[in-house]
Amino acid sequence: MDAVRVALLREVLAGTQWPAATRRFAGTLRSSVVPHGGGLLLVGSEEYEPWHLAAHLVDESTWSGLPELAPTLVRHRVAPGDPAHLAVGLGRIEAAGRGETLLVVAPRSPGEGLLERVHDARRAGATVLSLDNGDPEVRGLAHEALSVAGGDEVDLDTVQHLVSAAAGENSAPVPRGRRRFRDRLSRLAHQLTAPPPPRW
Repeated sequence: MDAVRVALLREVLAGTQWPAATRRFAGTLRSSVVPHGGGLLLVGSEEYEPWHLAAHLVDESTWSGLPELAPTLVRHRVAPGDPAHLAVGLGRIEAAGRGETLLVVAPRSPGEGLLERVHDARRAGATVLSLDNGDPEVRGLAHEALSVAGGDEVDLDTVQHLVSAAAGENSAPVPRGRRRFRDRLSRLAHQLTAPPPPRW
């Protein structure tokens, strides 16, 4: 989702908790990975792999100049011959430890097997974040969670767009006072979508 669409989405959701909540969660994500130089693991449930969020975070890491935001997608099933970036299995979570961040995206309960691995990673010192449906077991394992319930104004896919965009926006300023292209584009989108000034 480009900056213009994100700006429009935020405008539609103005007055709800979502713009502030997704920025807050994105700030936690960024502050978890940047000081450690990366180590972001992204995992979903057996039925739901967060491919889309992985792709957006890779894009945001490039645009924002924060390579630490680029995640390693951890998959429940890895087939022989899968390319290296798609061949990381659940054993990677078992090896996670201090200085690493595990982001769990779970529209439904991810199952006992994954929950046990996430619990072990947390005990080994990994920071656990979750985007979930309010499942108490998932939330109980997370240091920070953002939940989307069935009656909310948004769905989990929309929240993922907002989180990934905010994670890239909230980076440190570029040296020499020059604004990044993405910042200029975001400012332009804001100007284009702002209501016209009143005429007296």
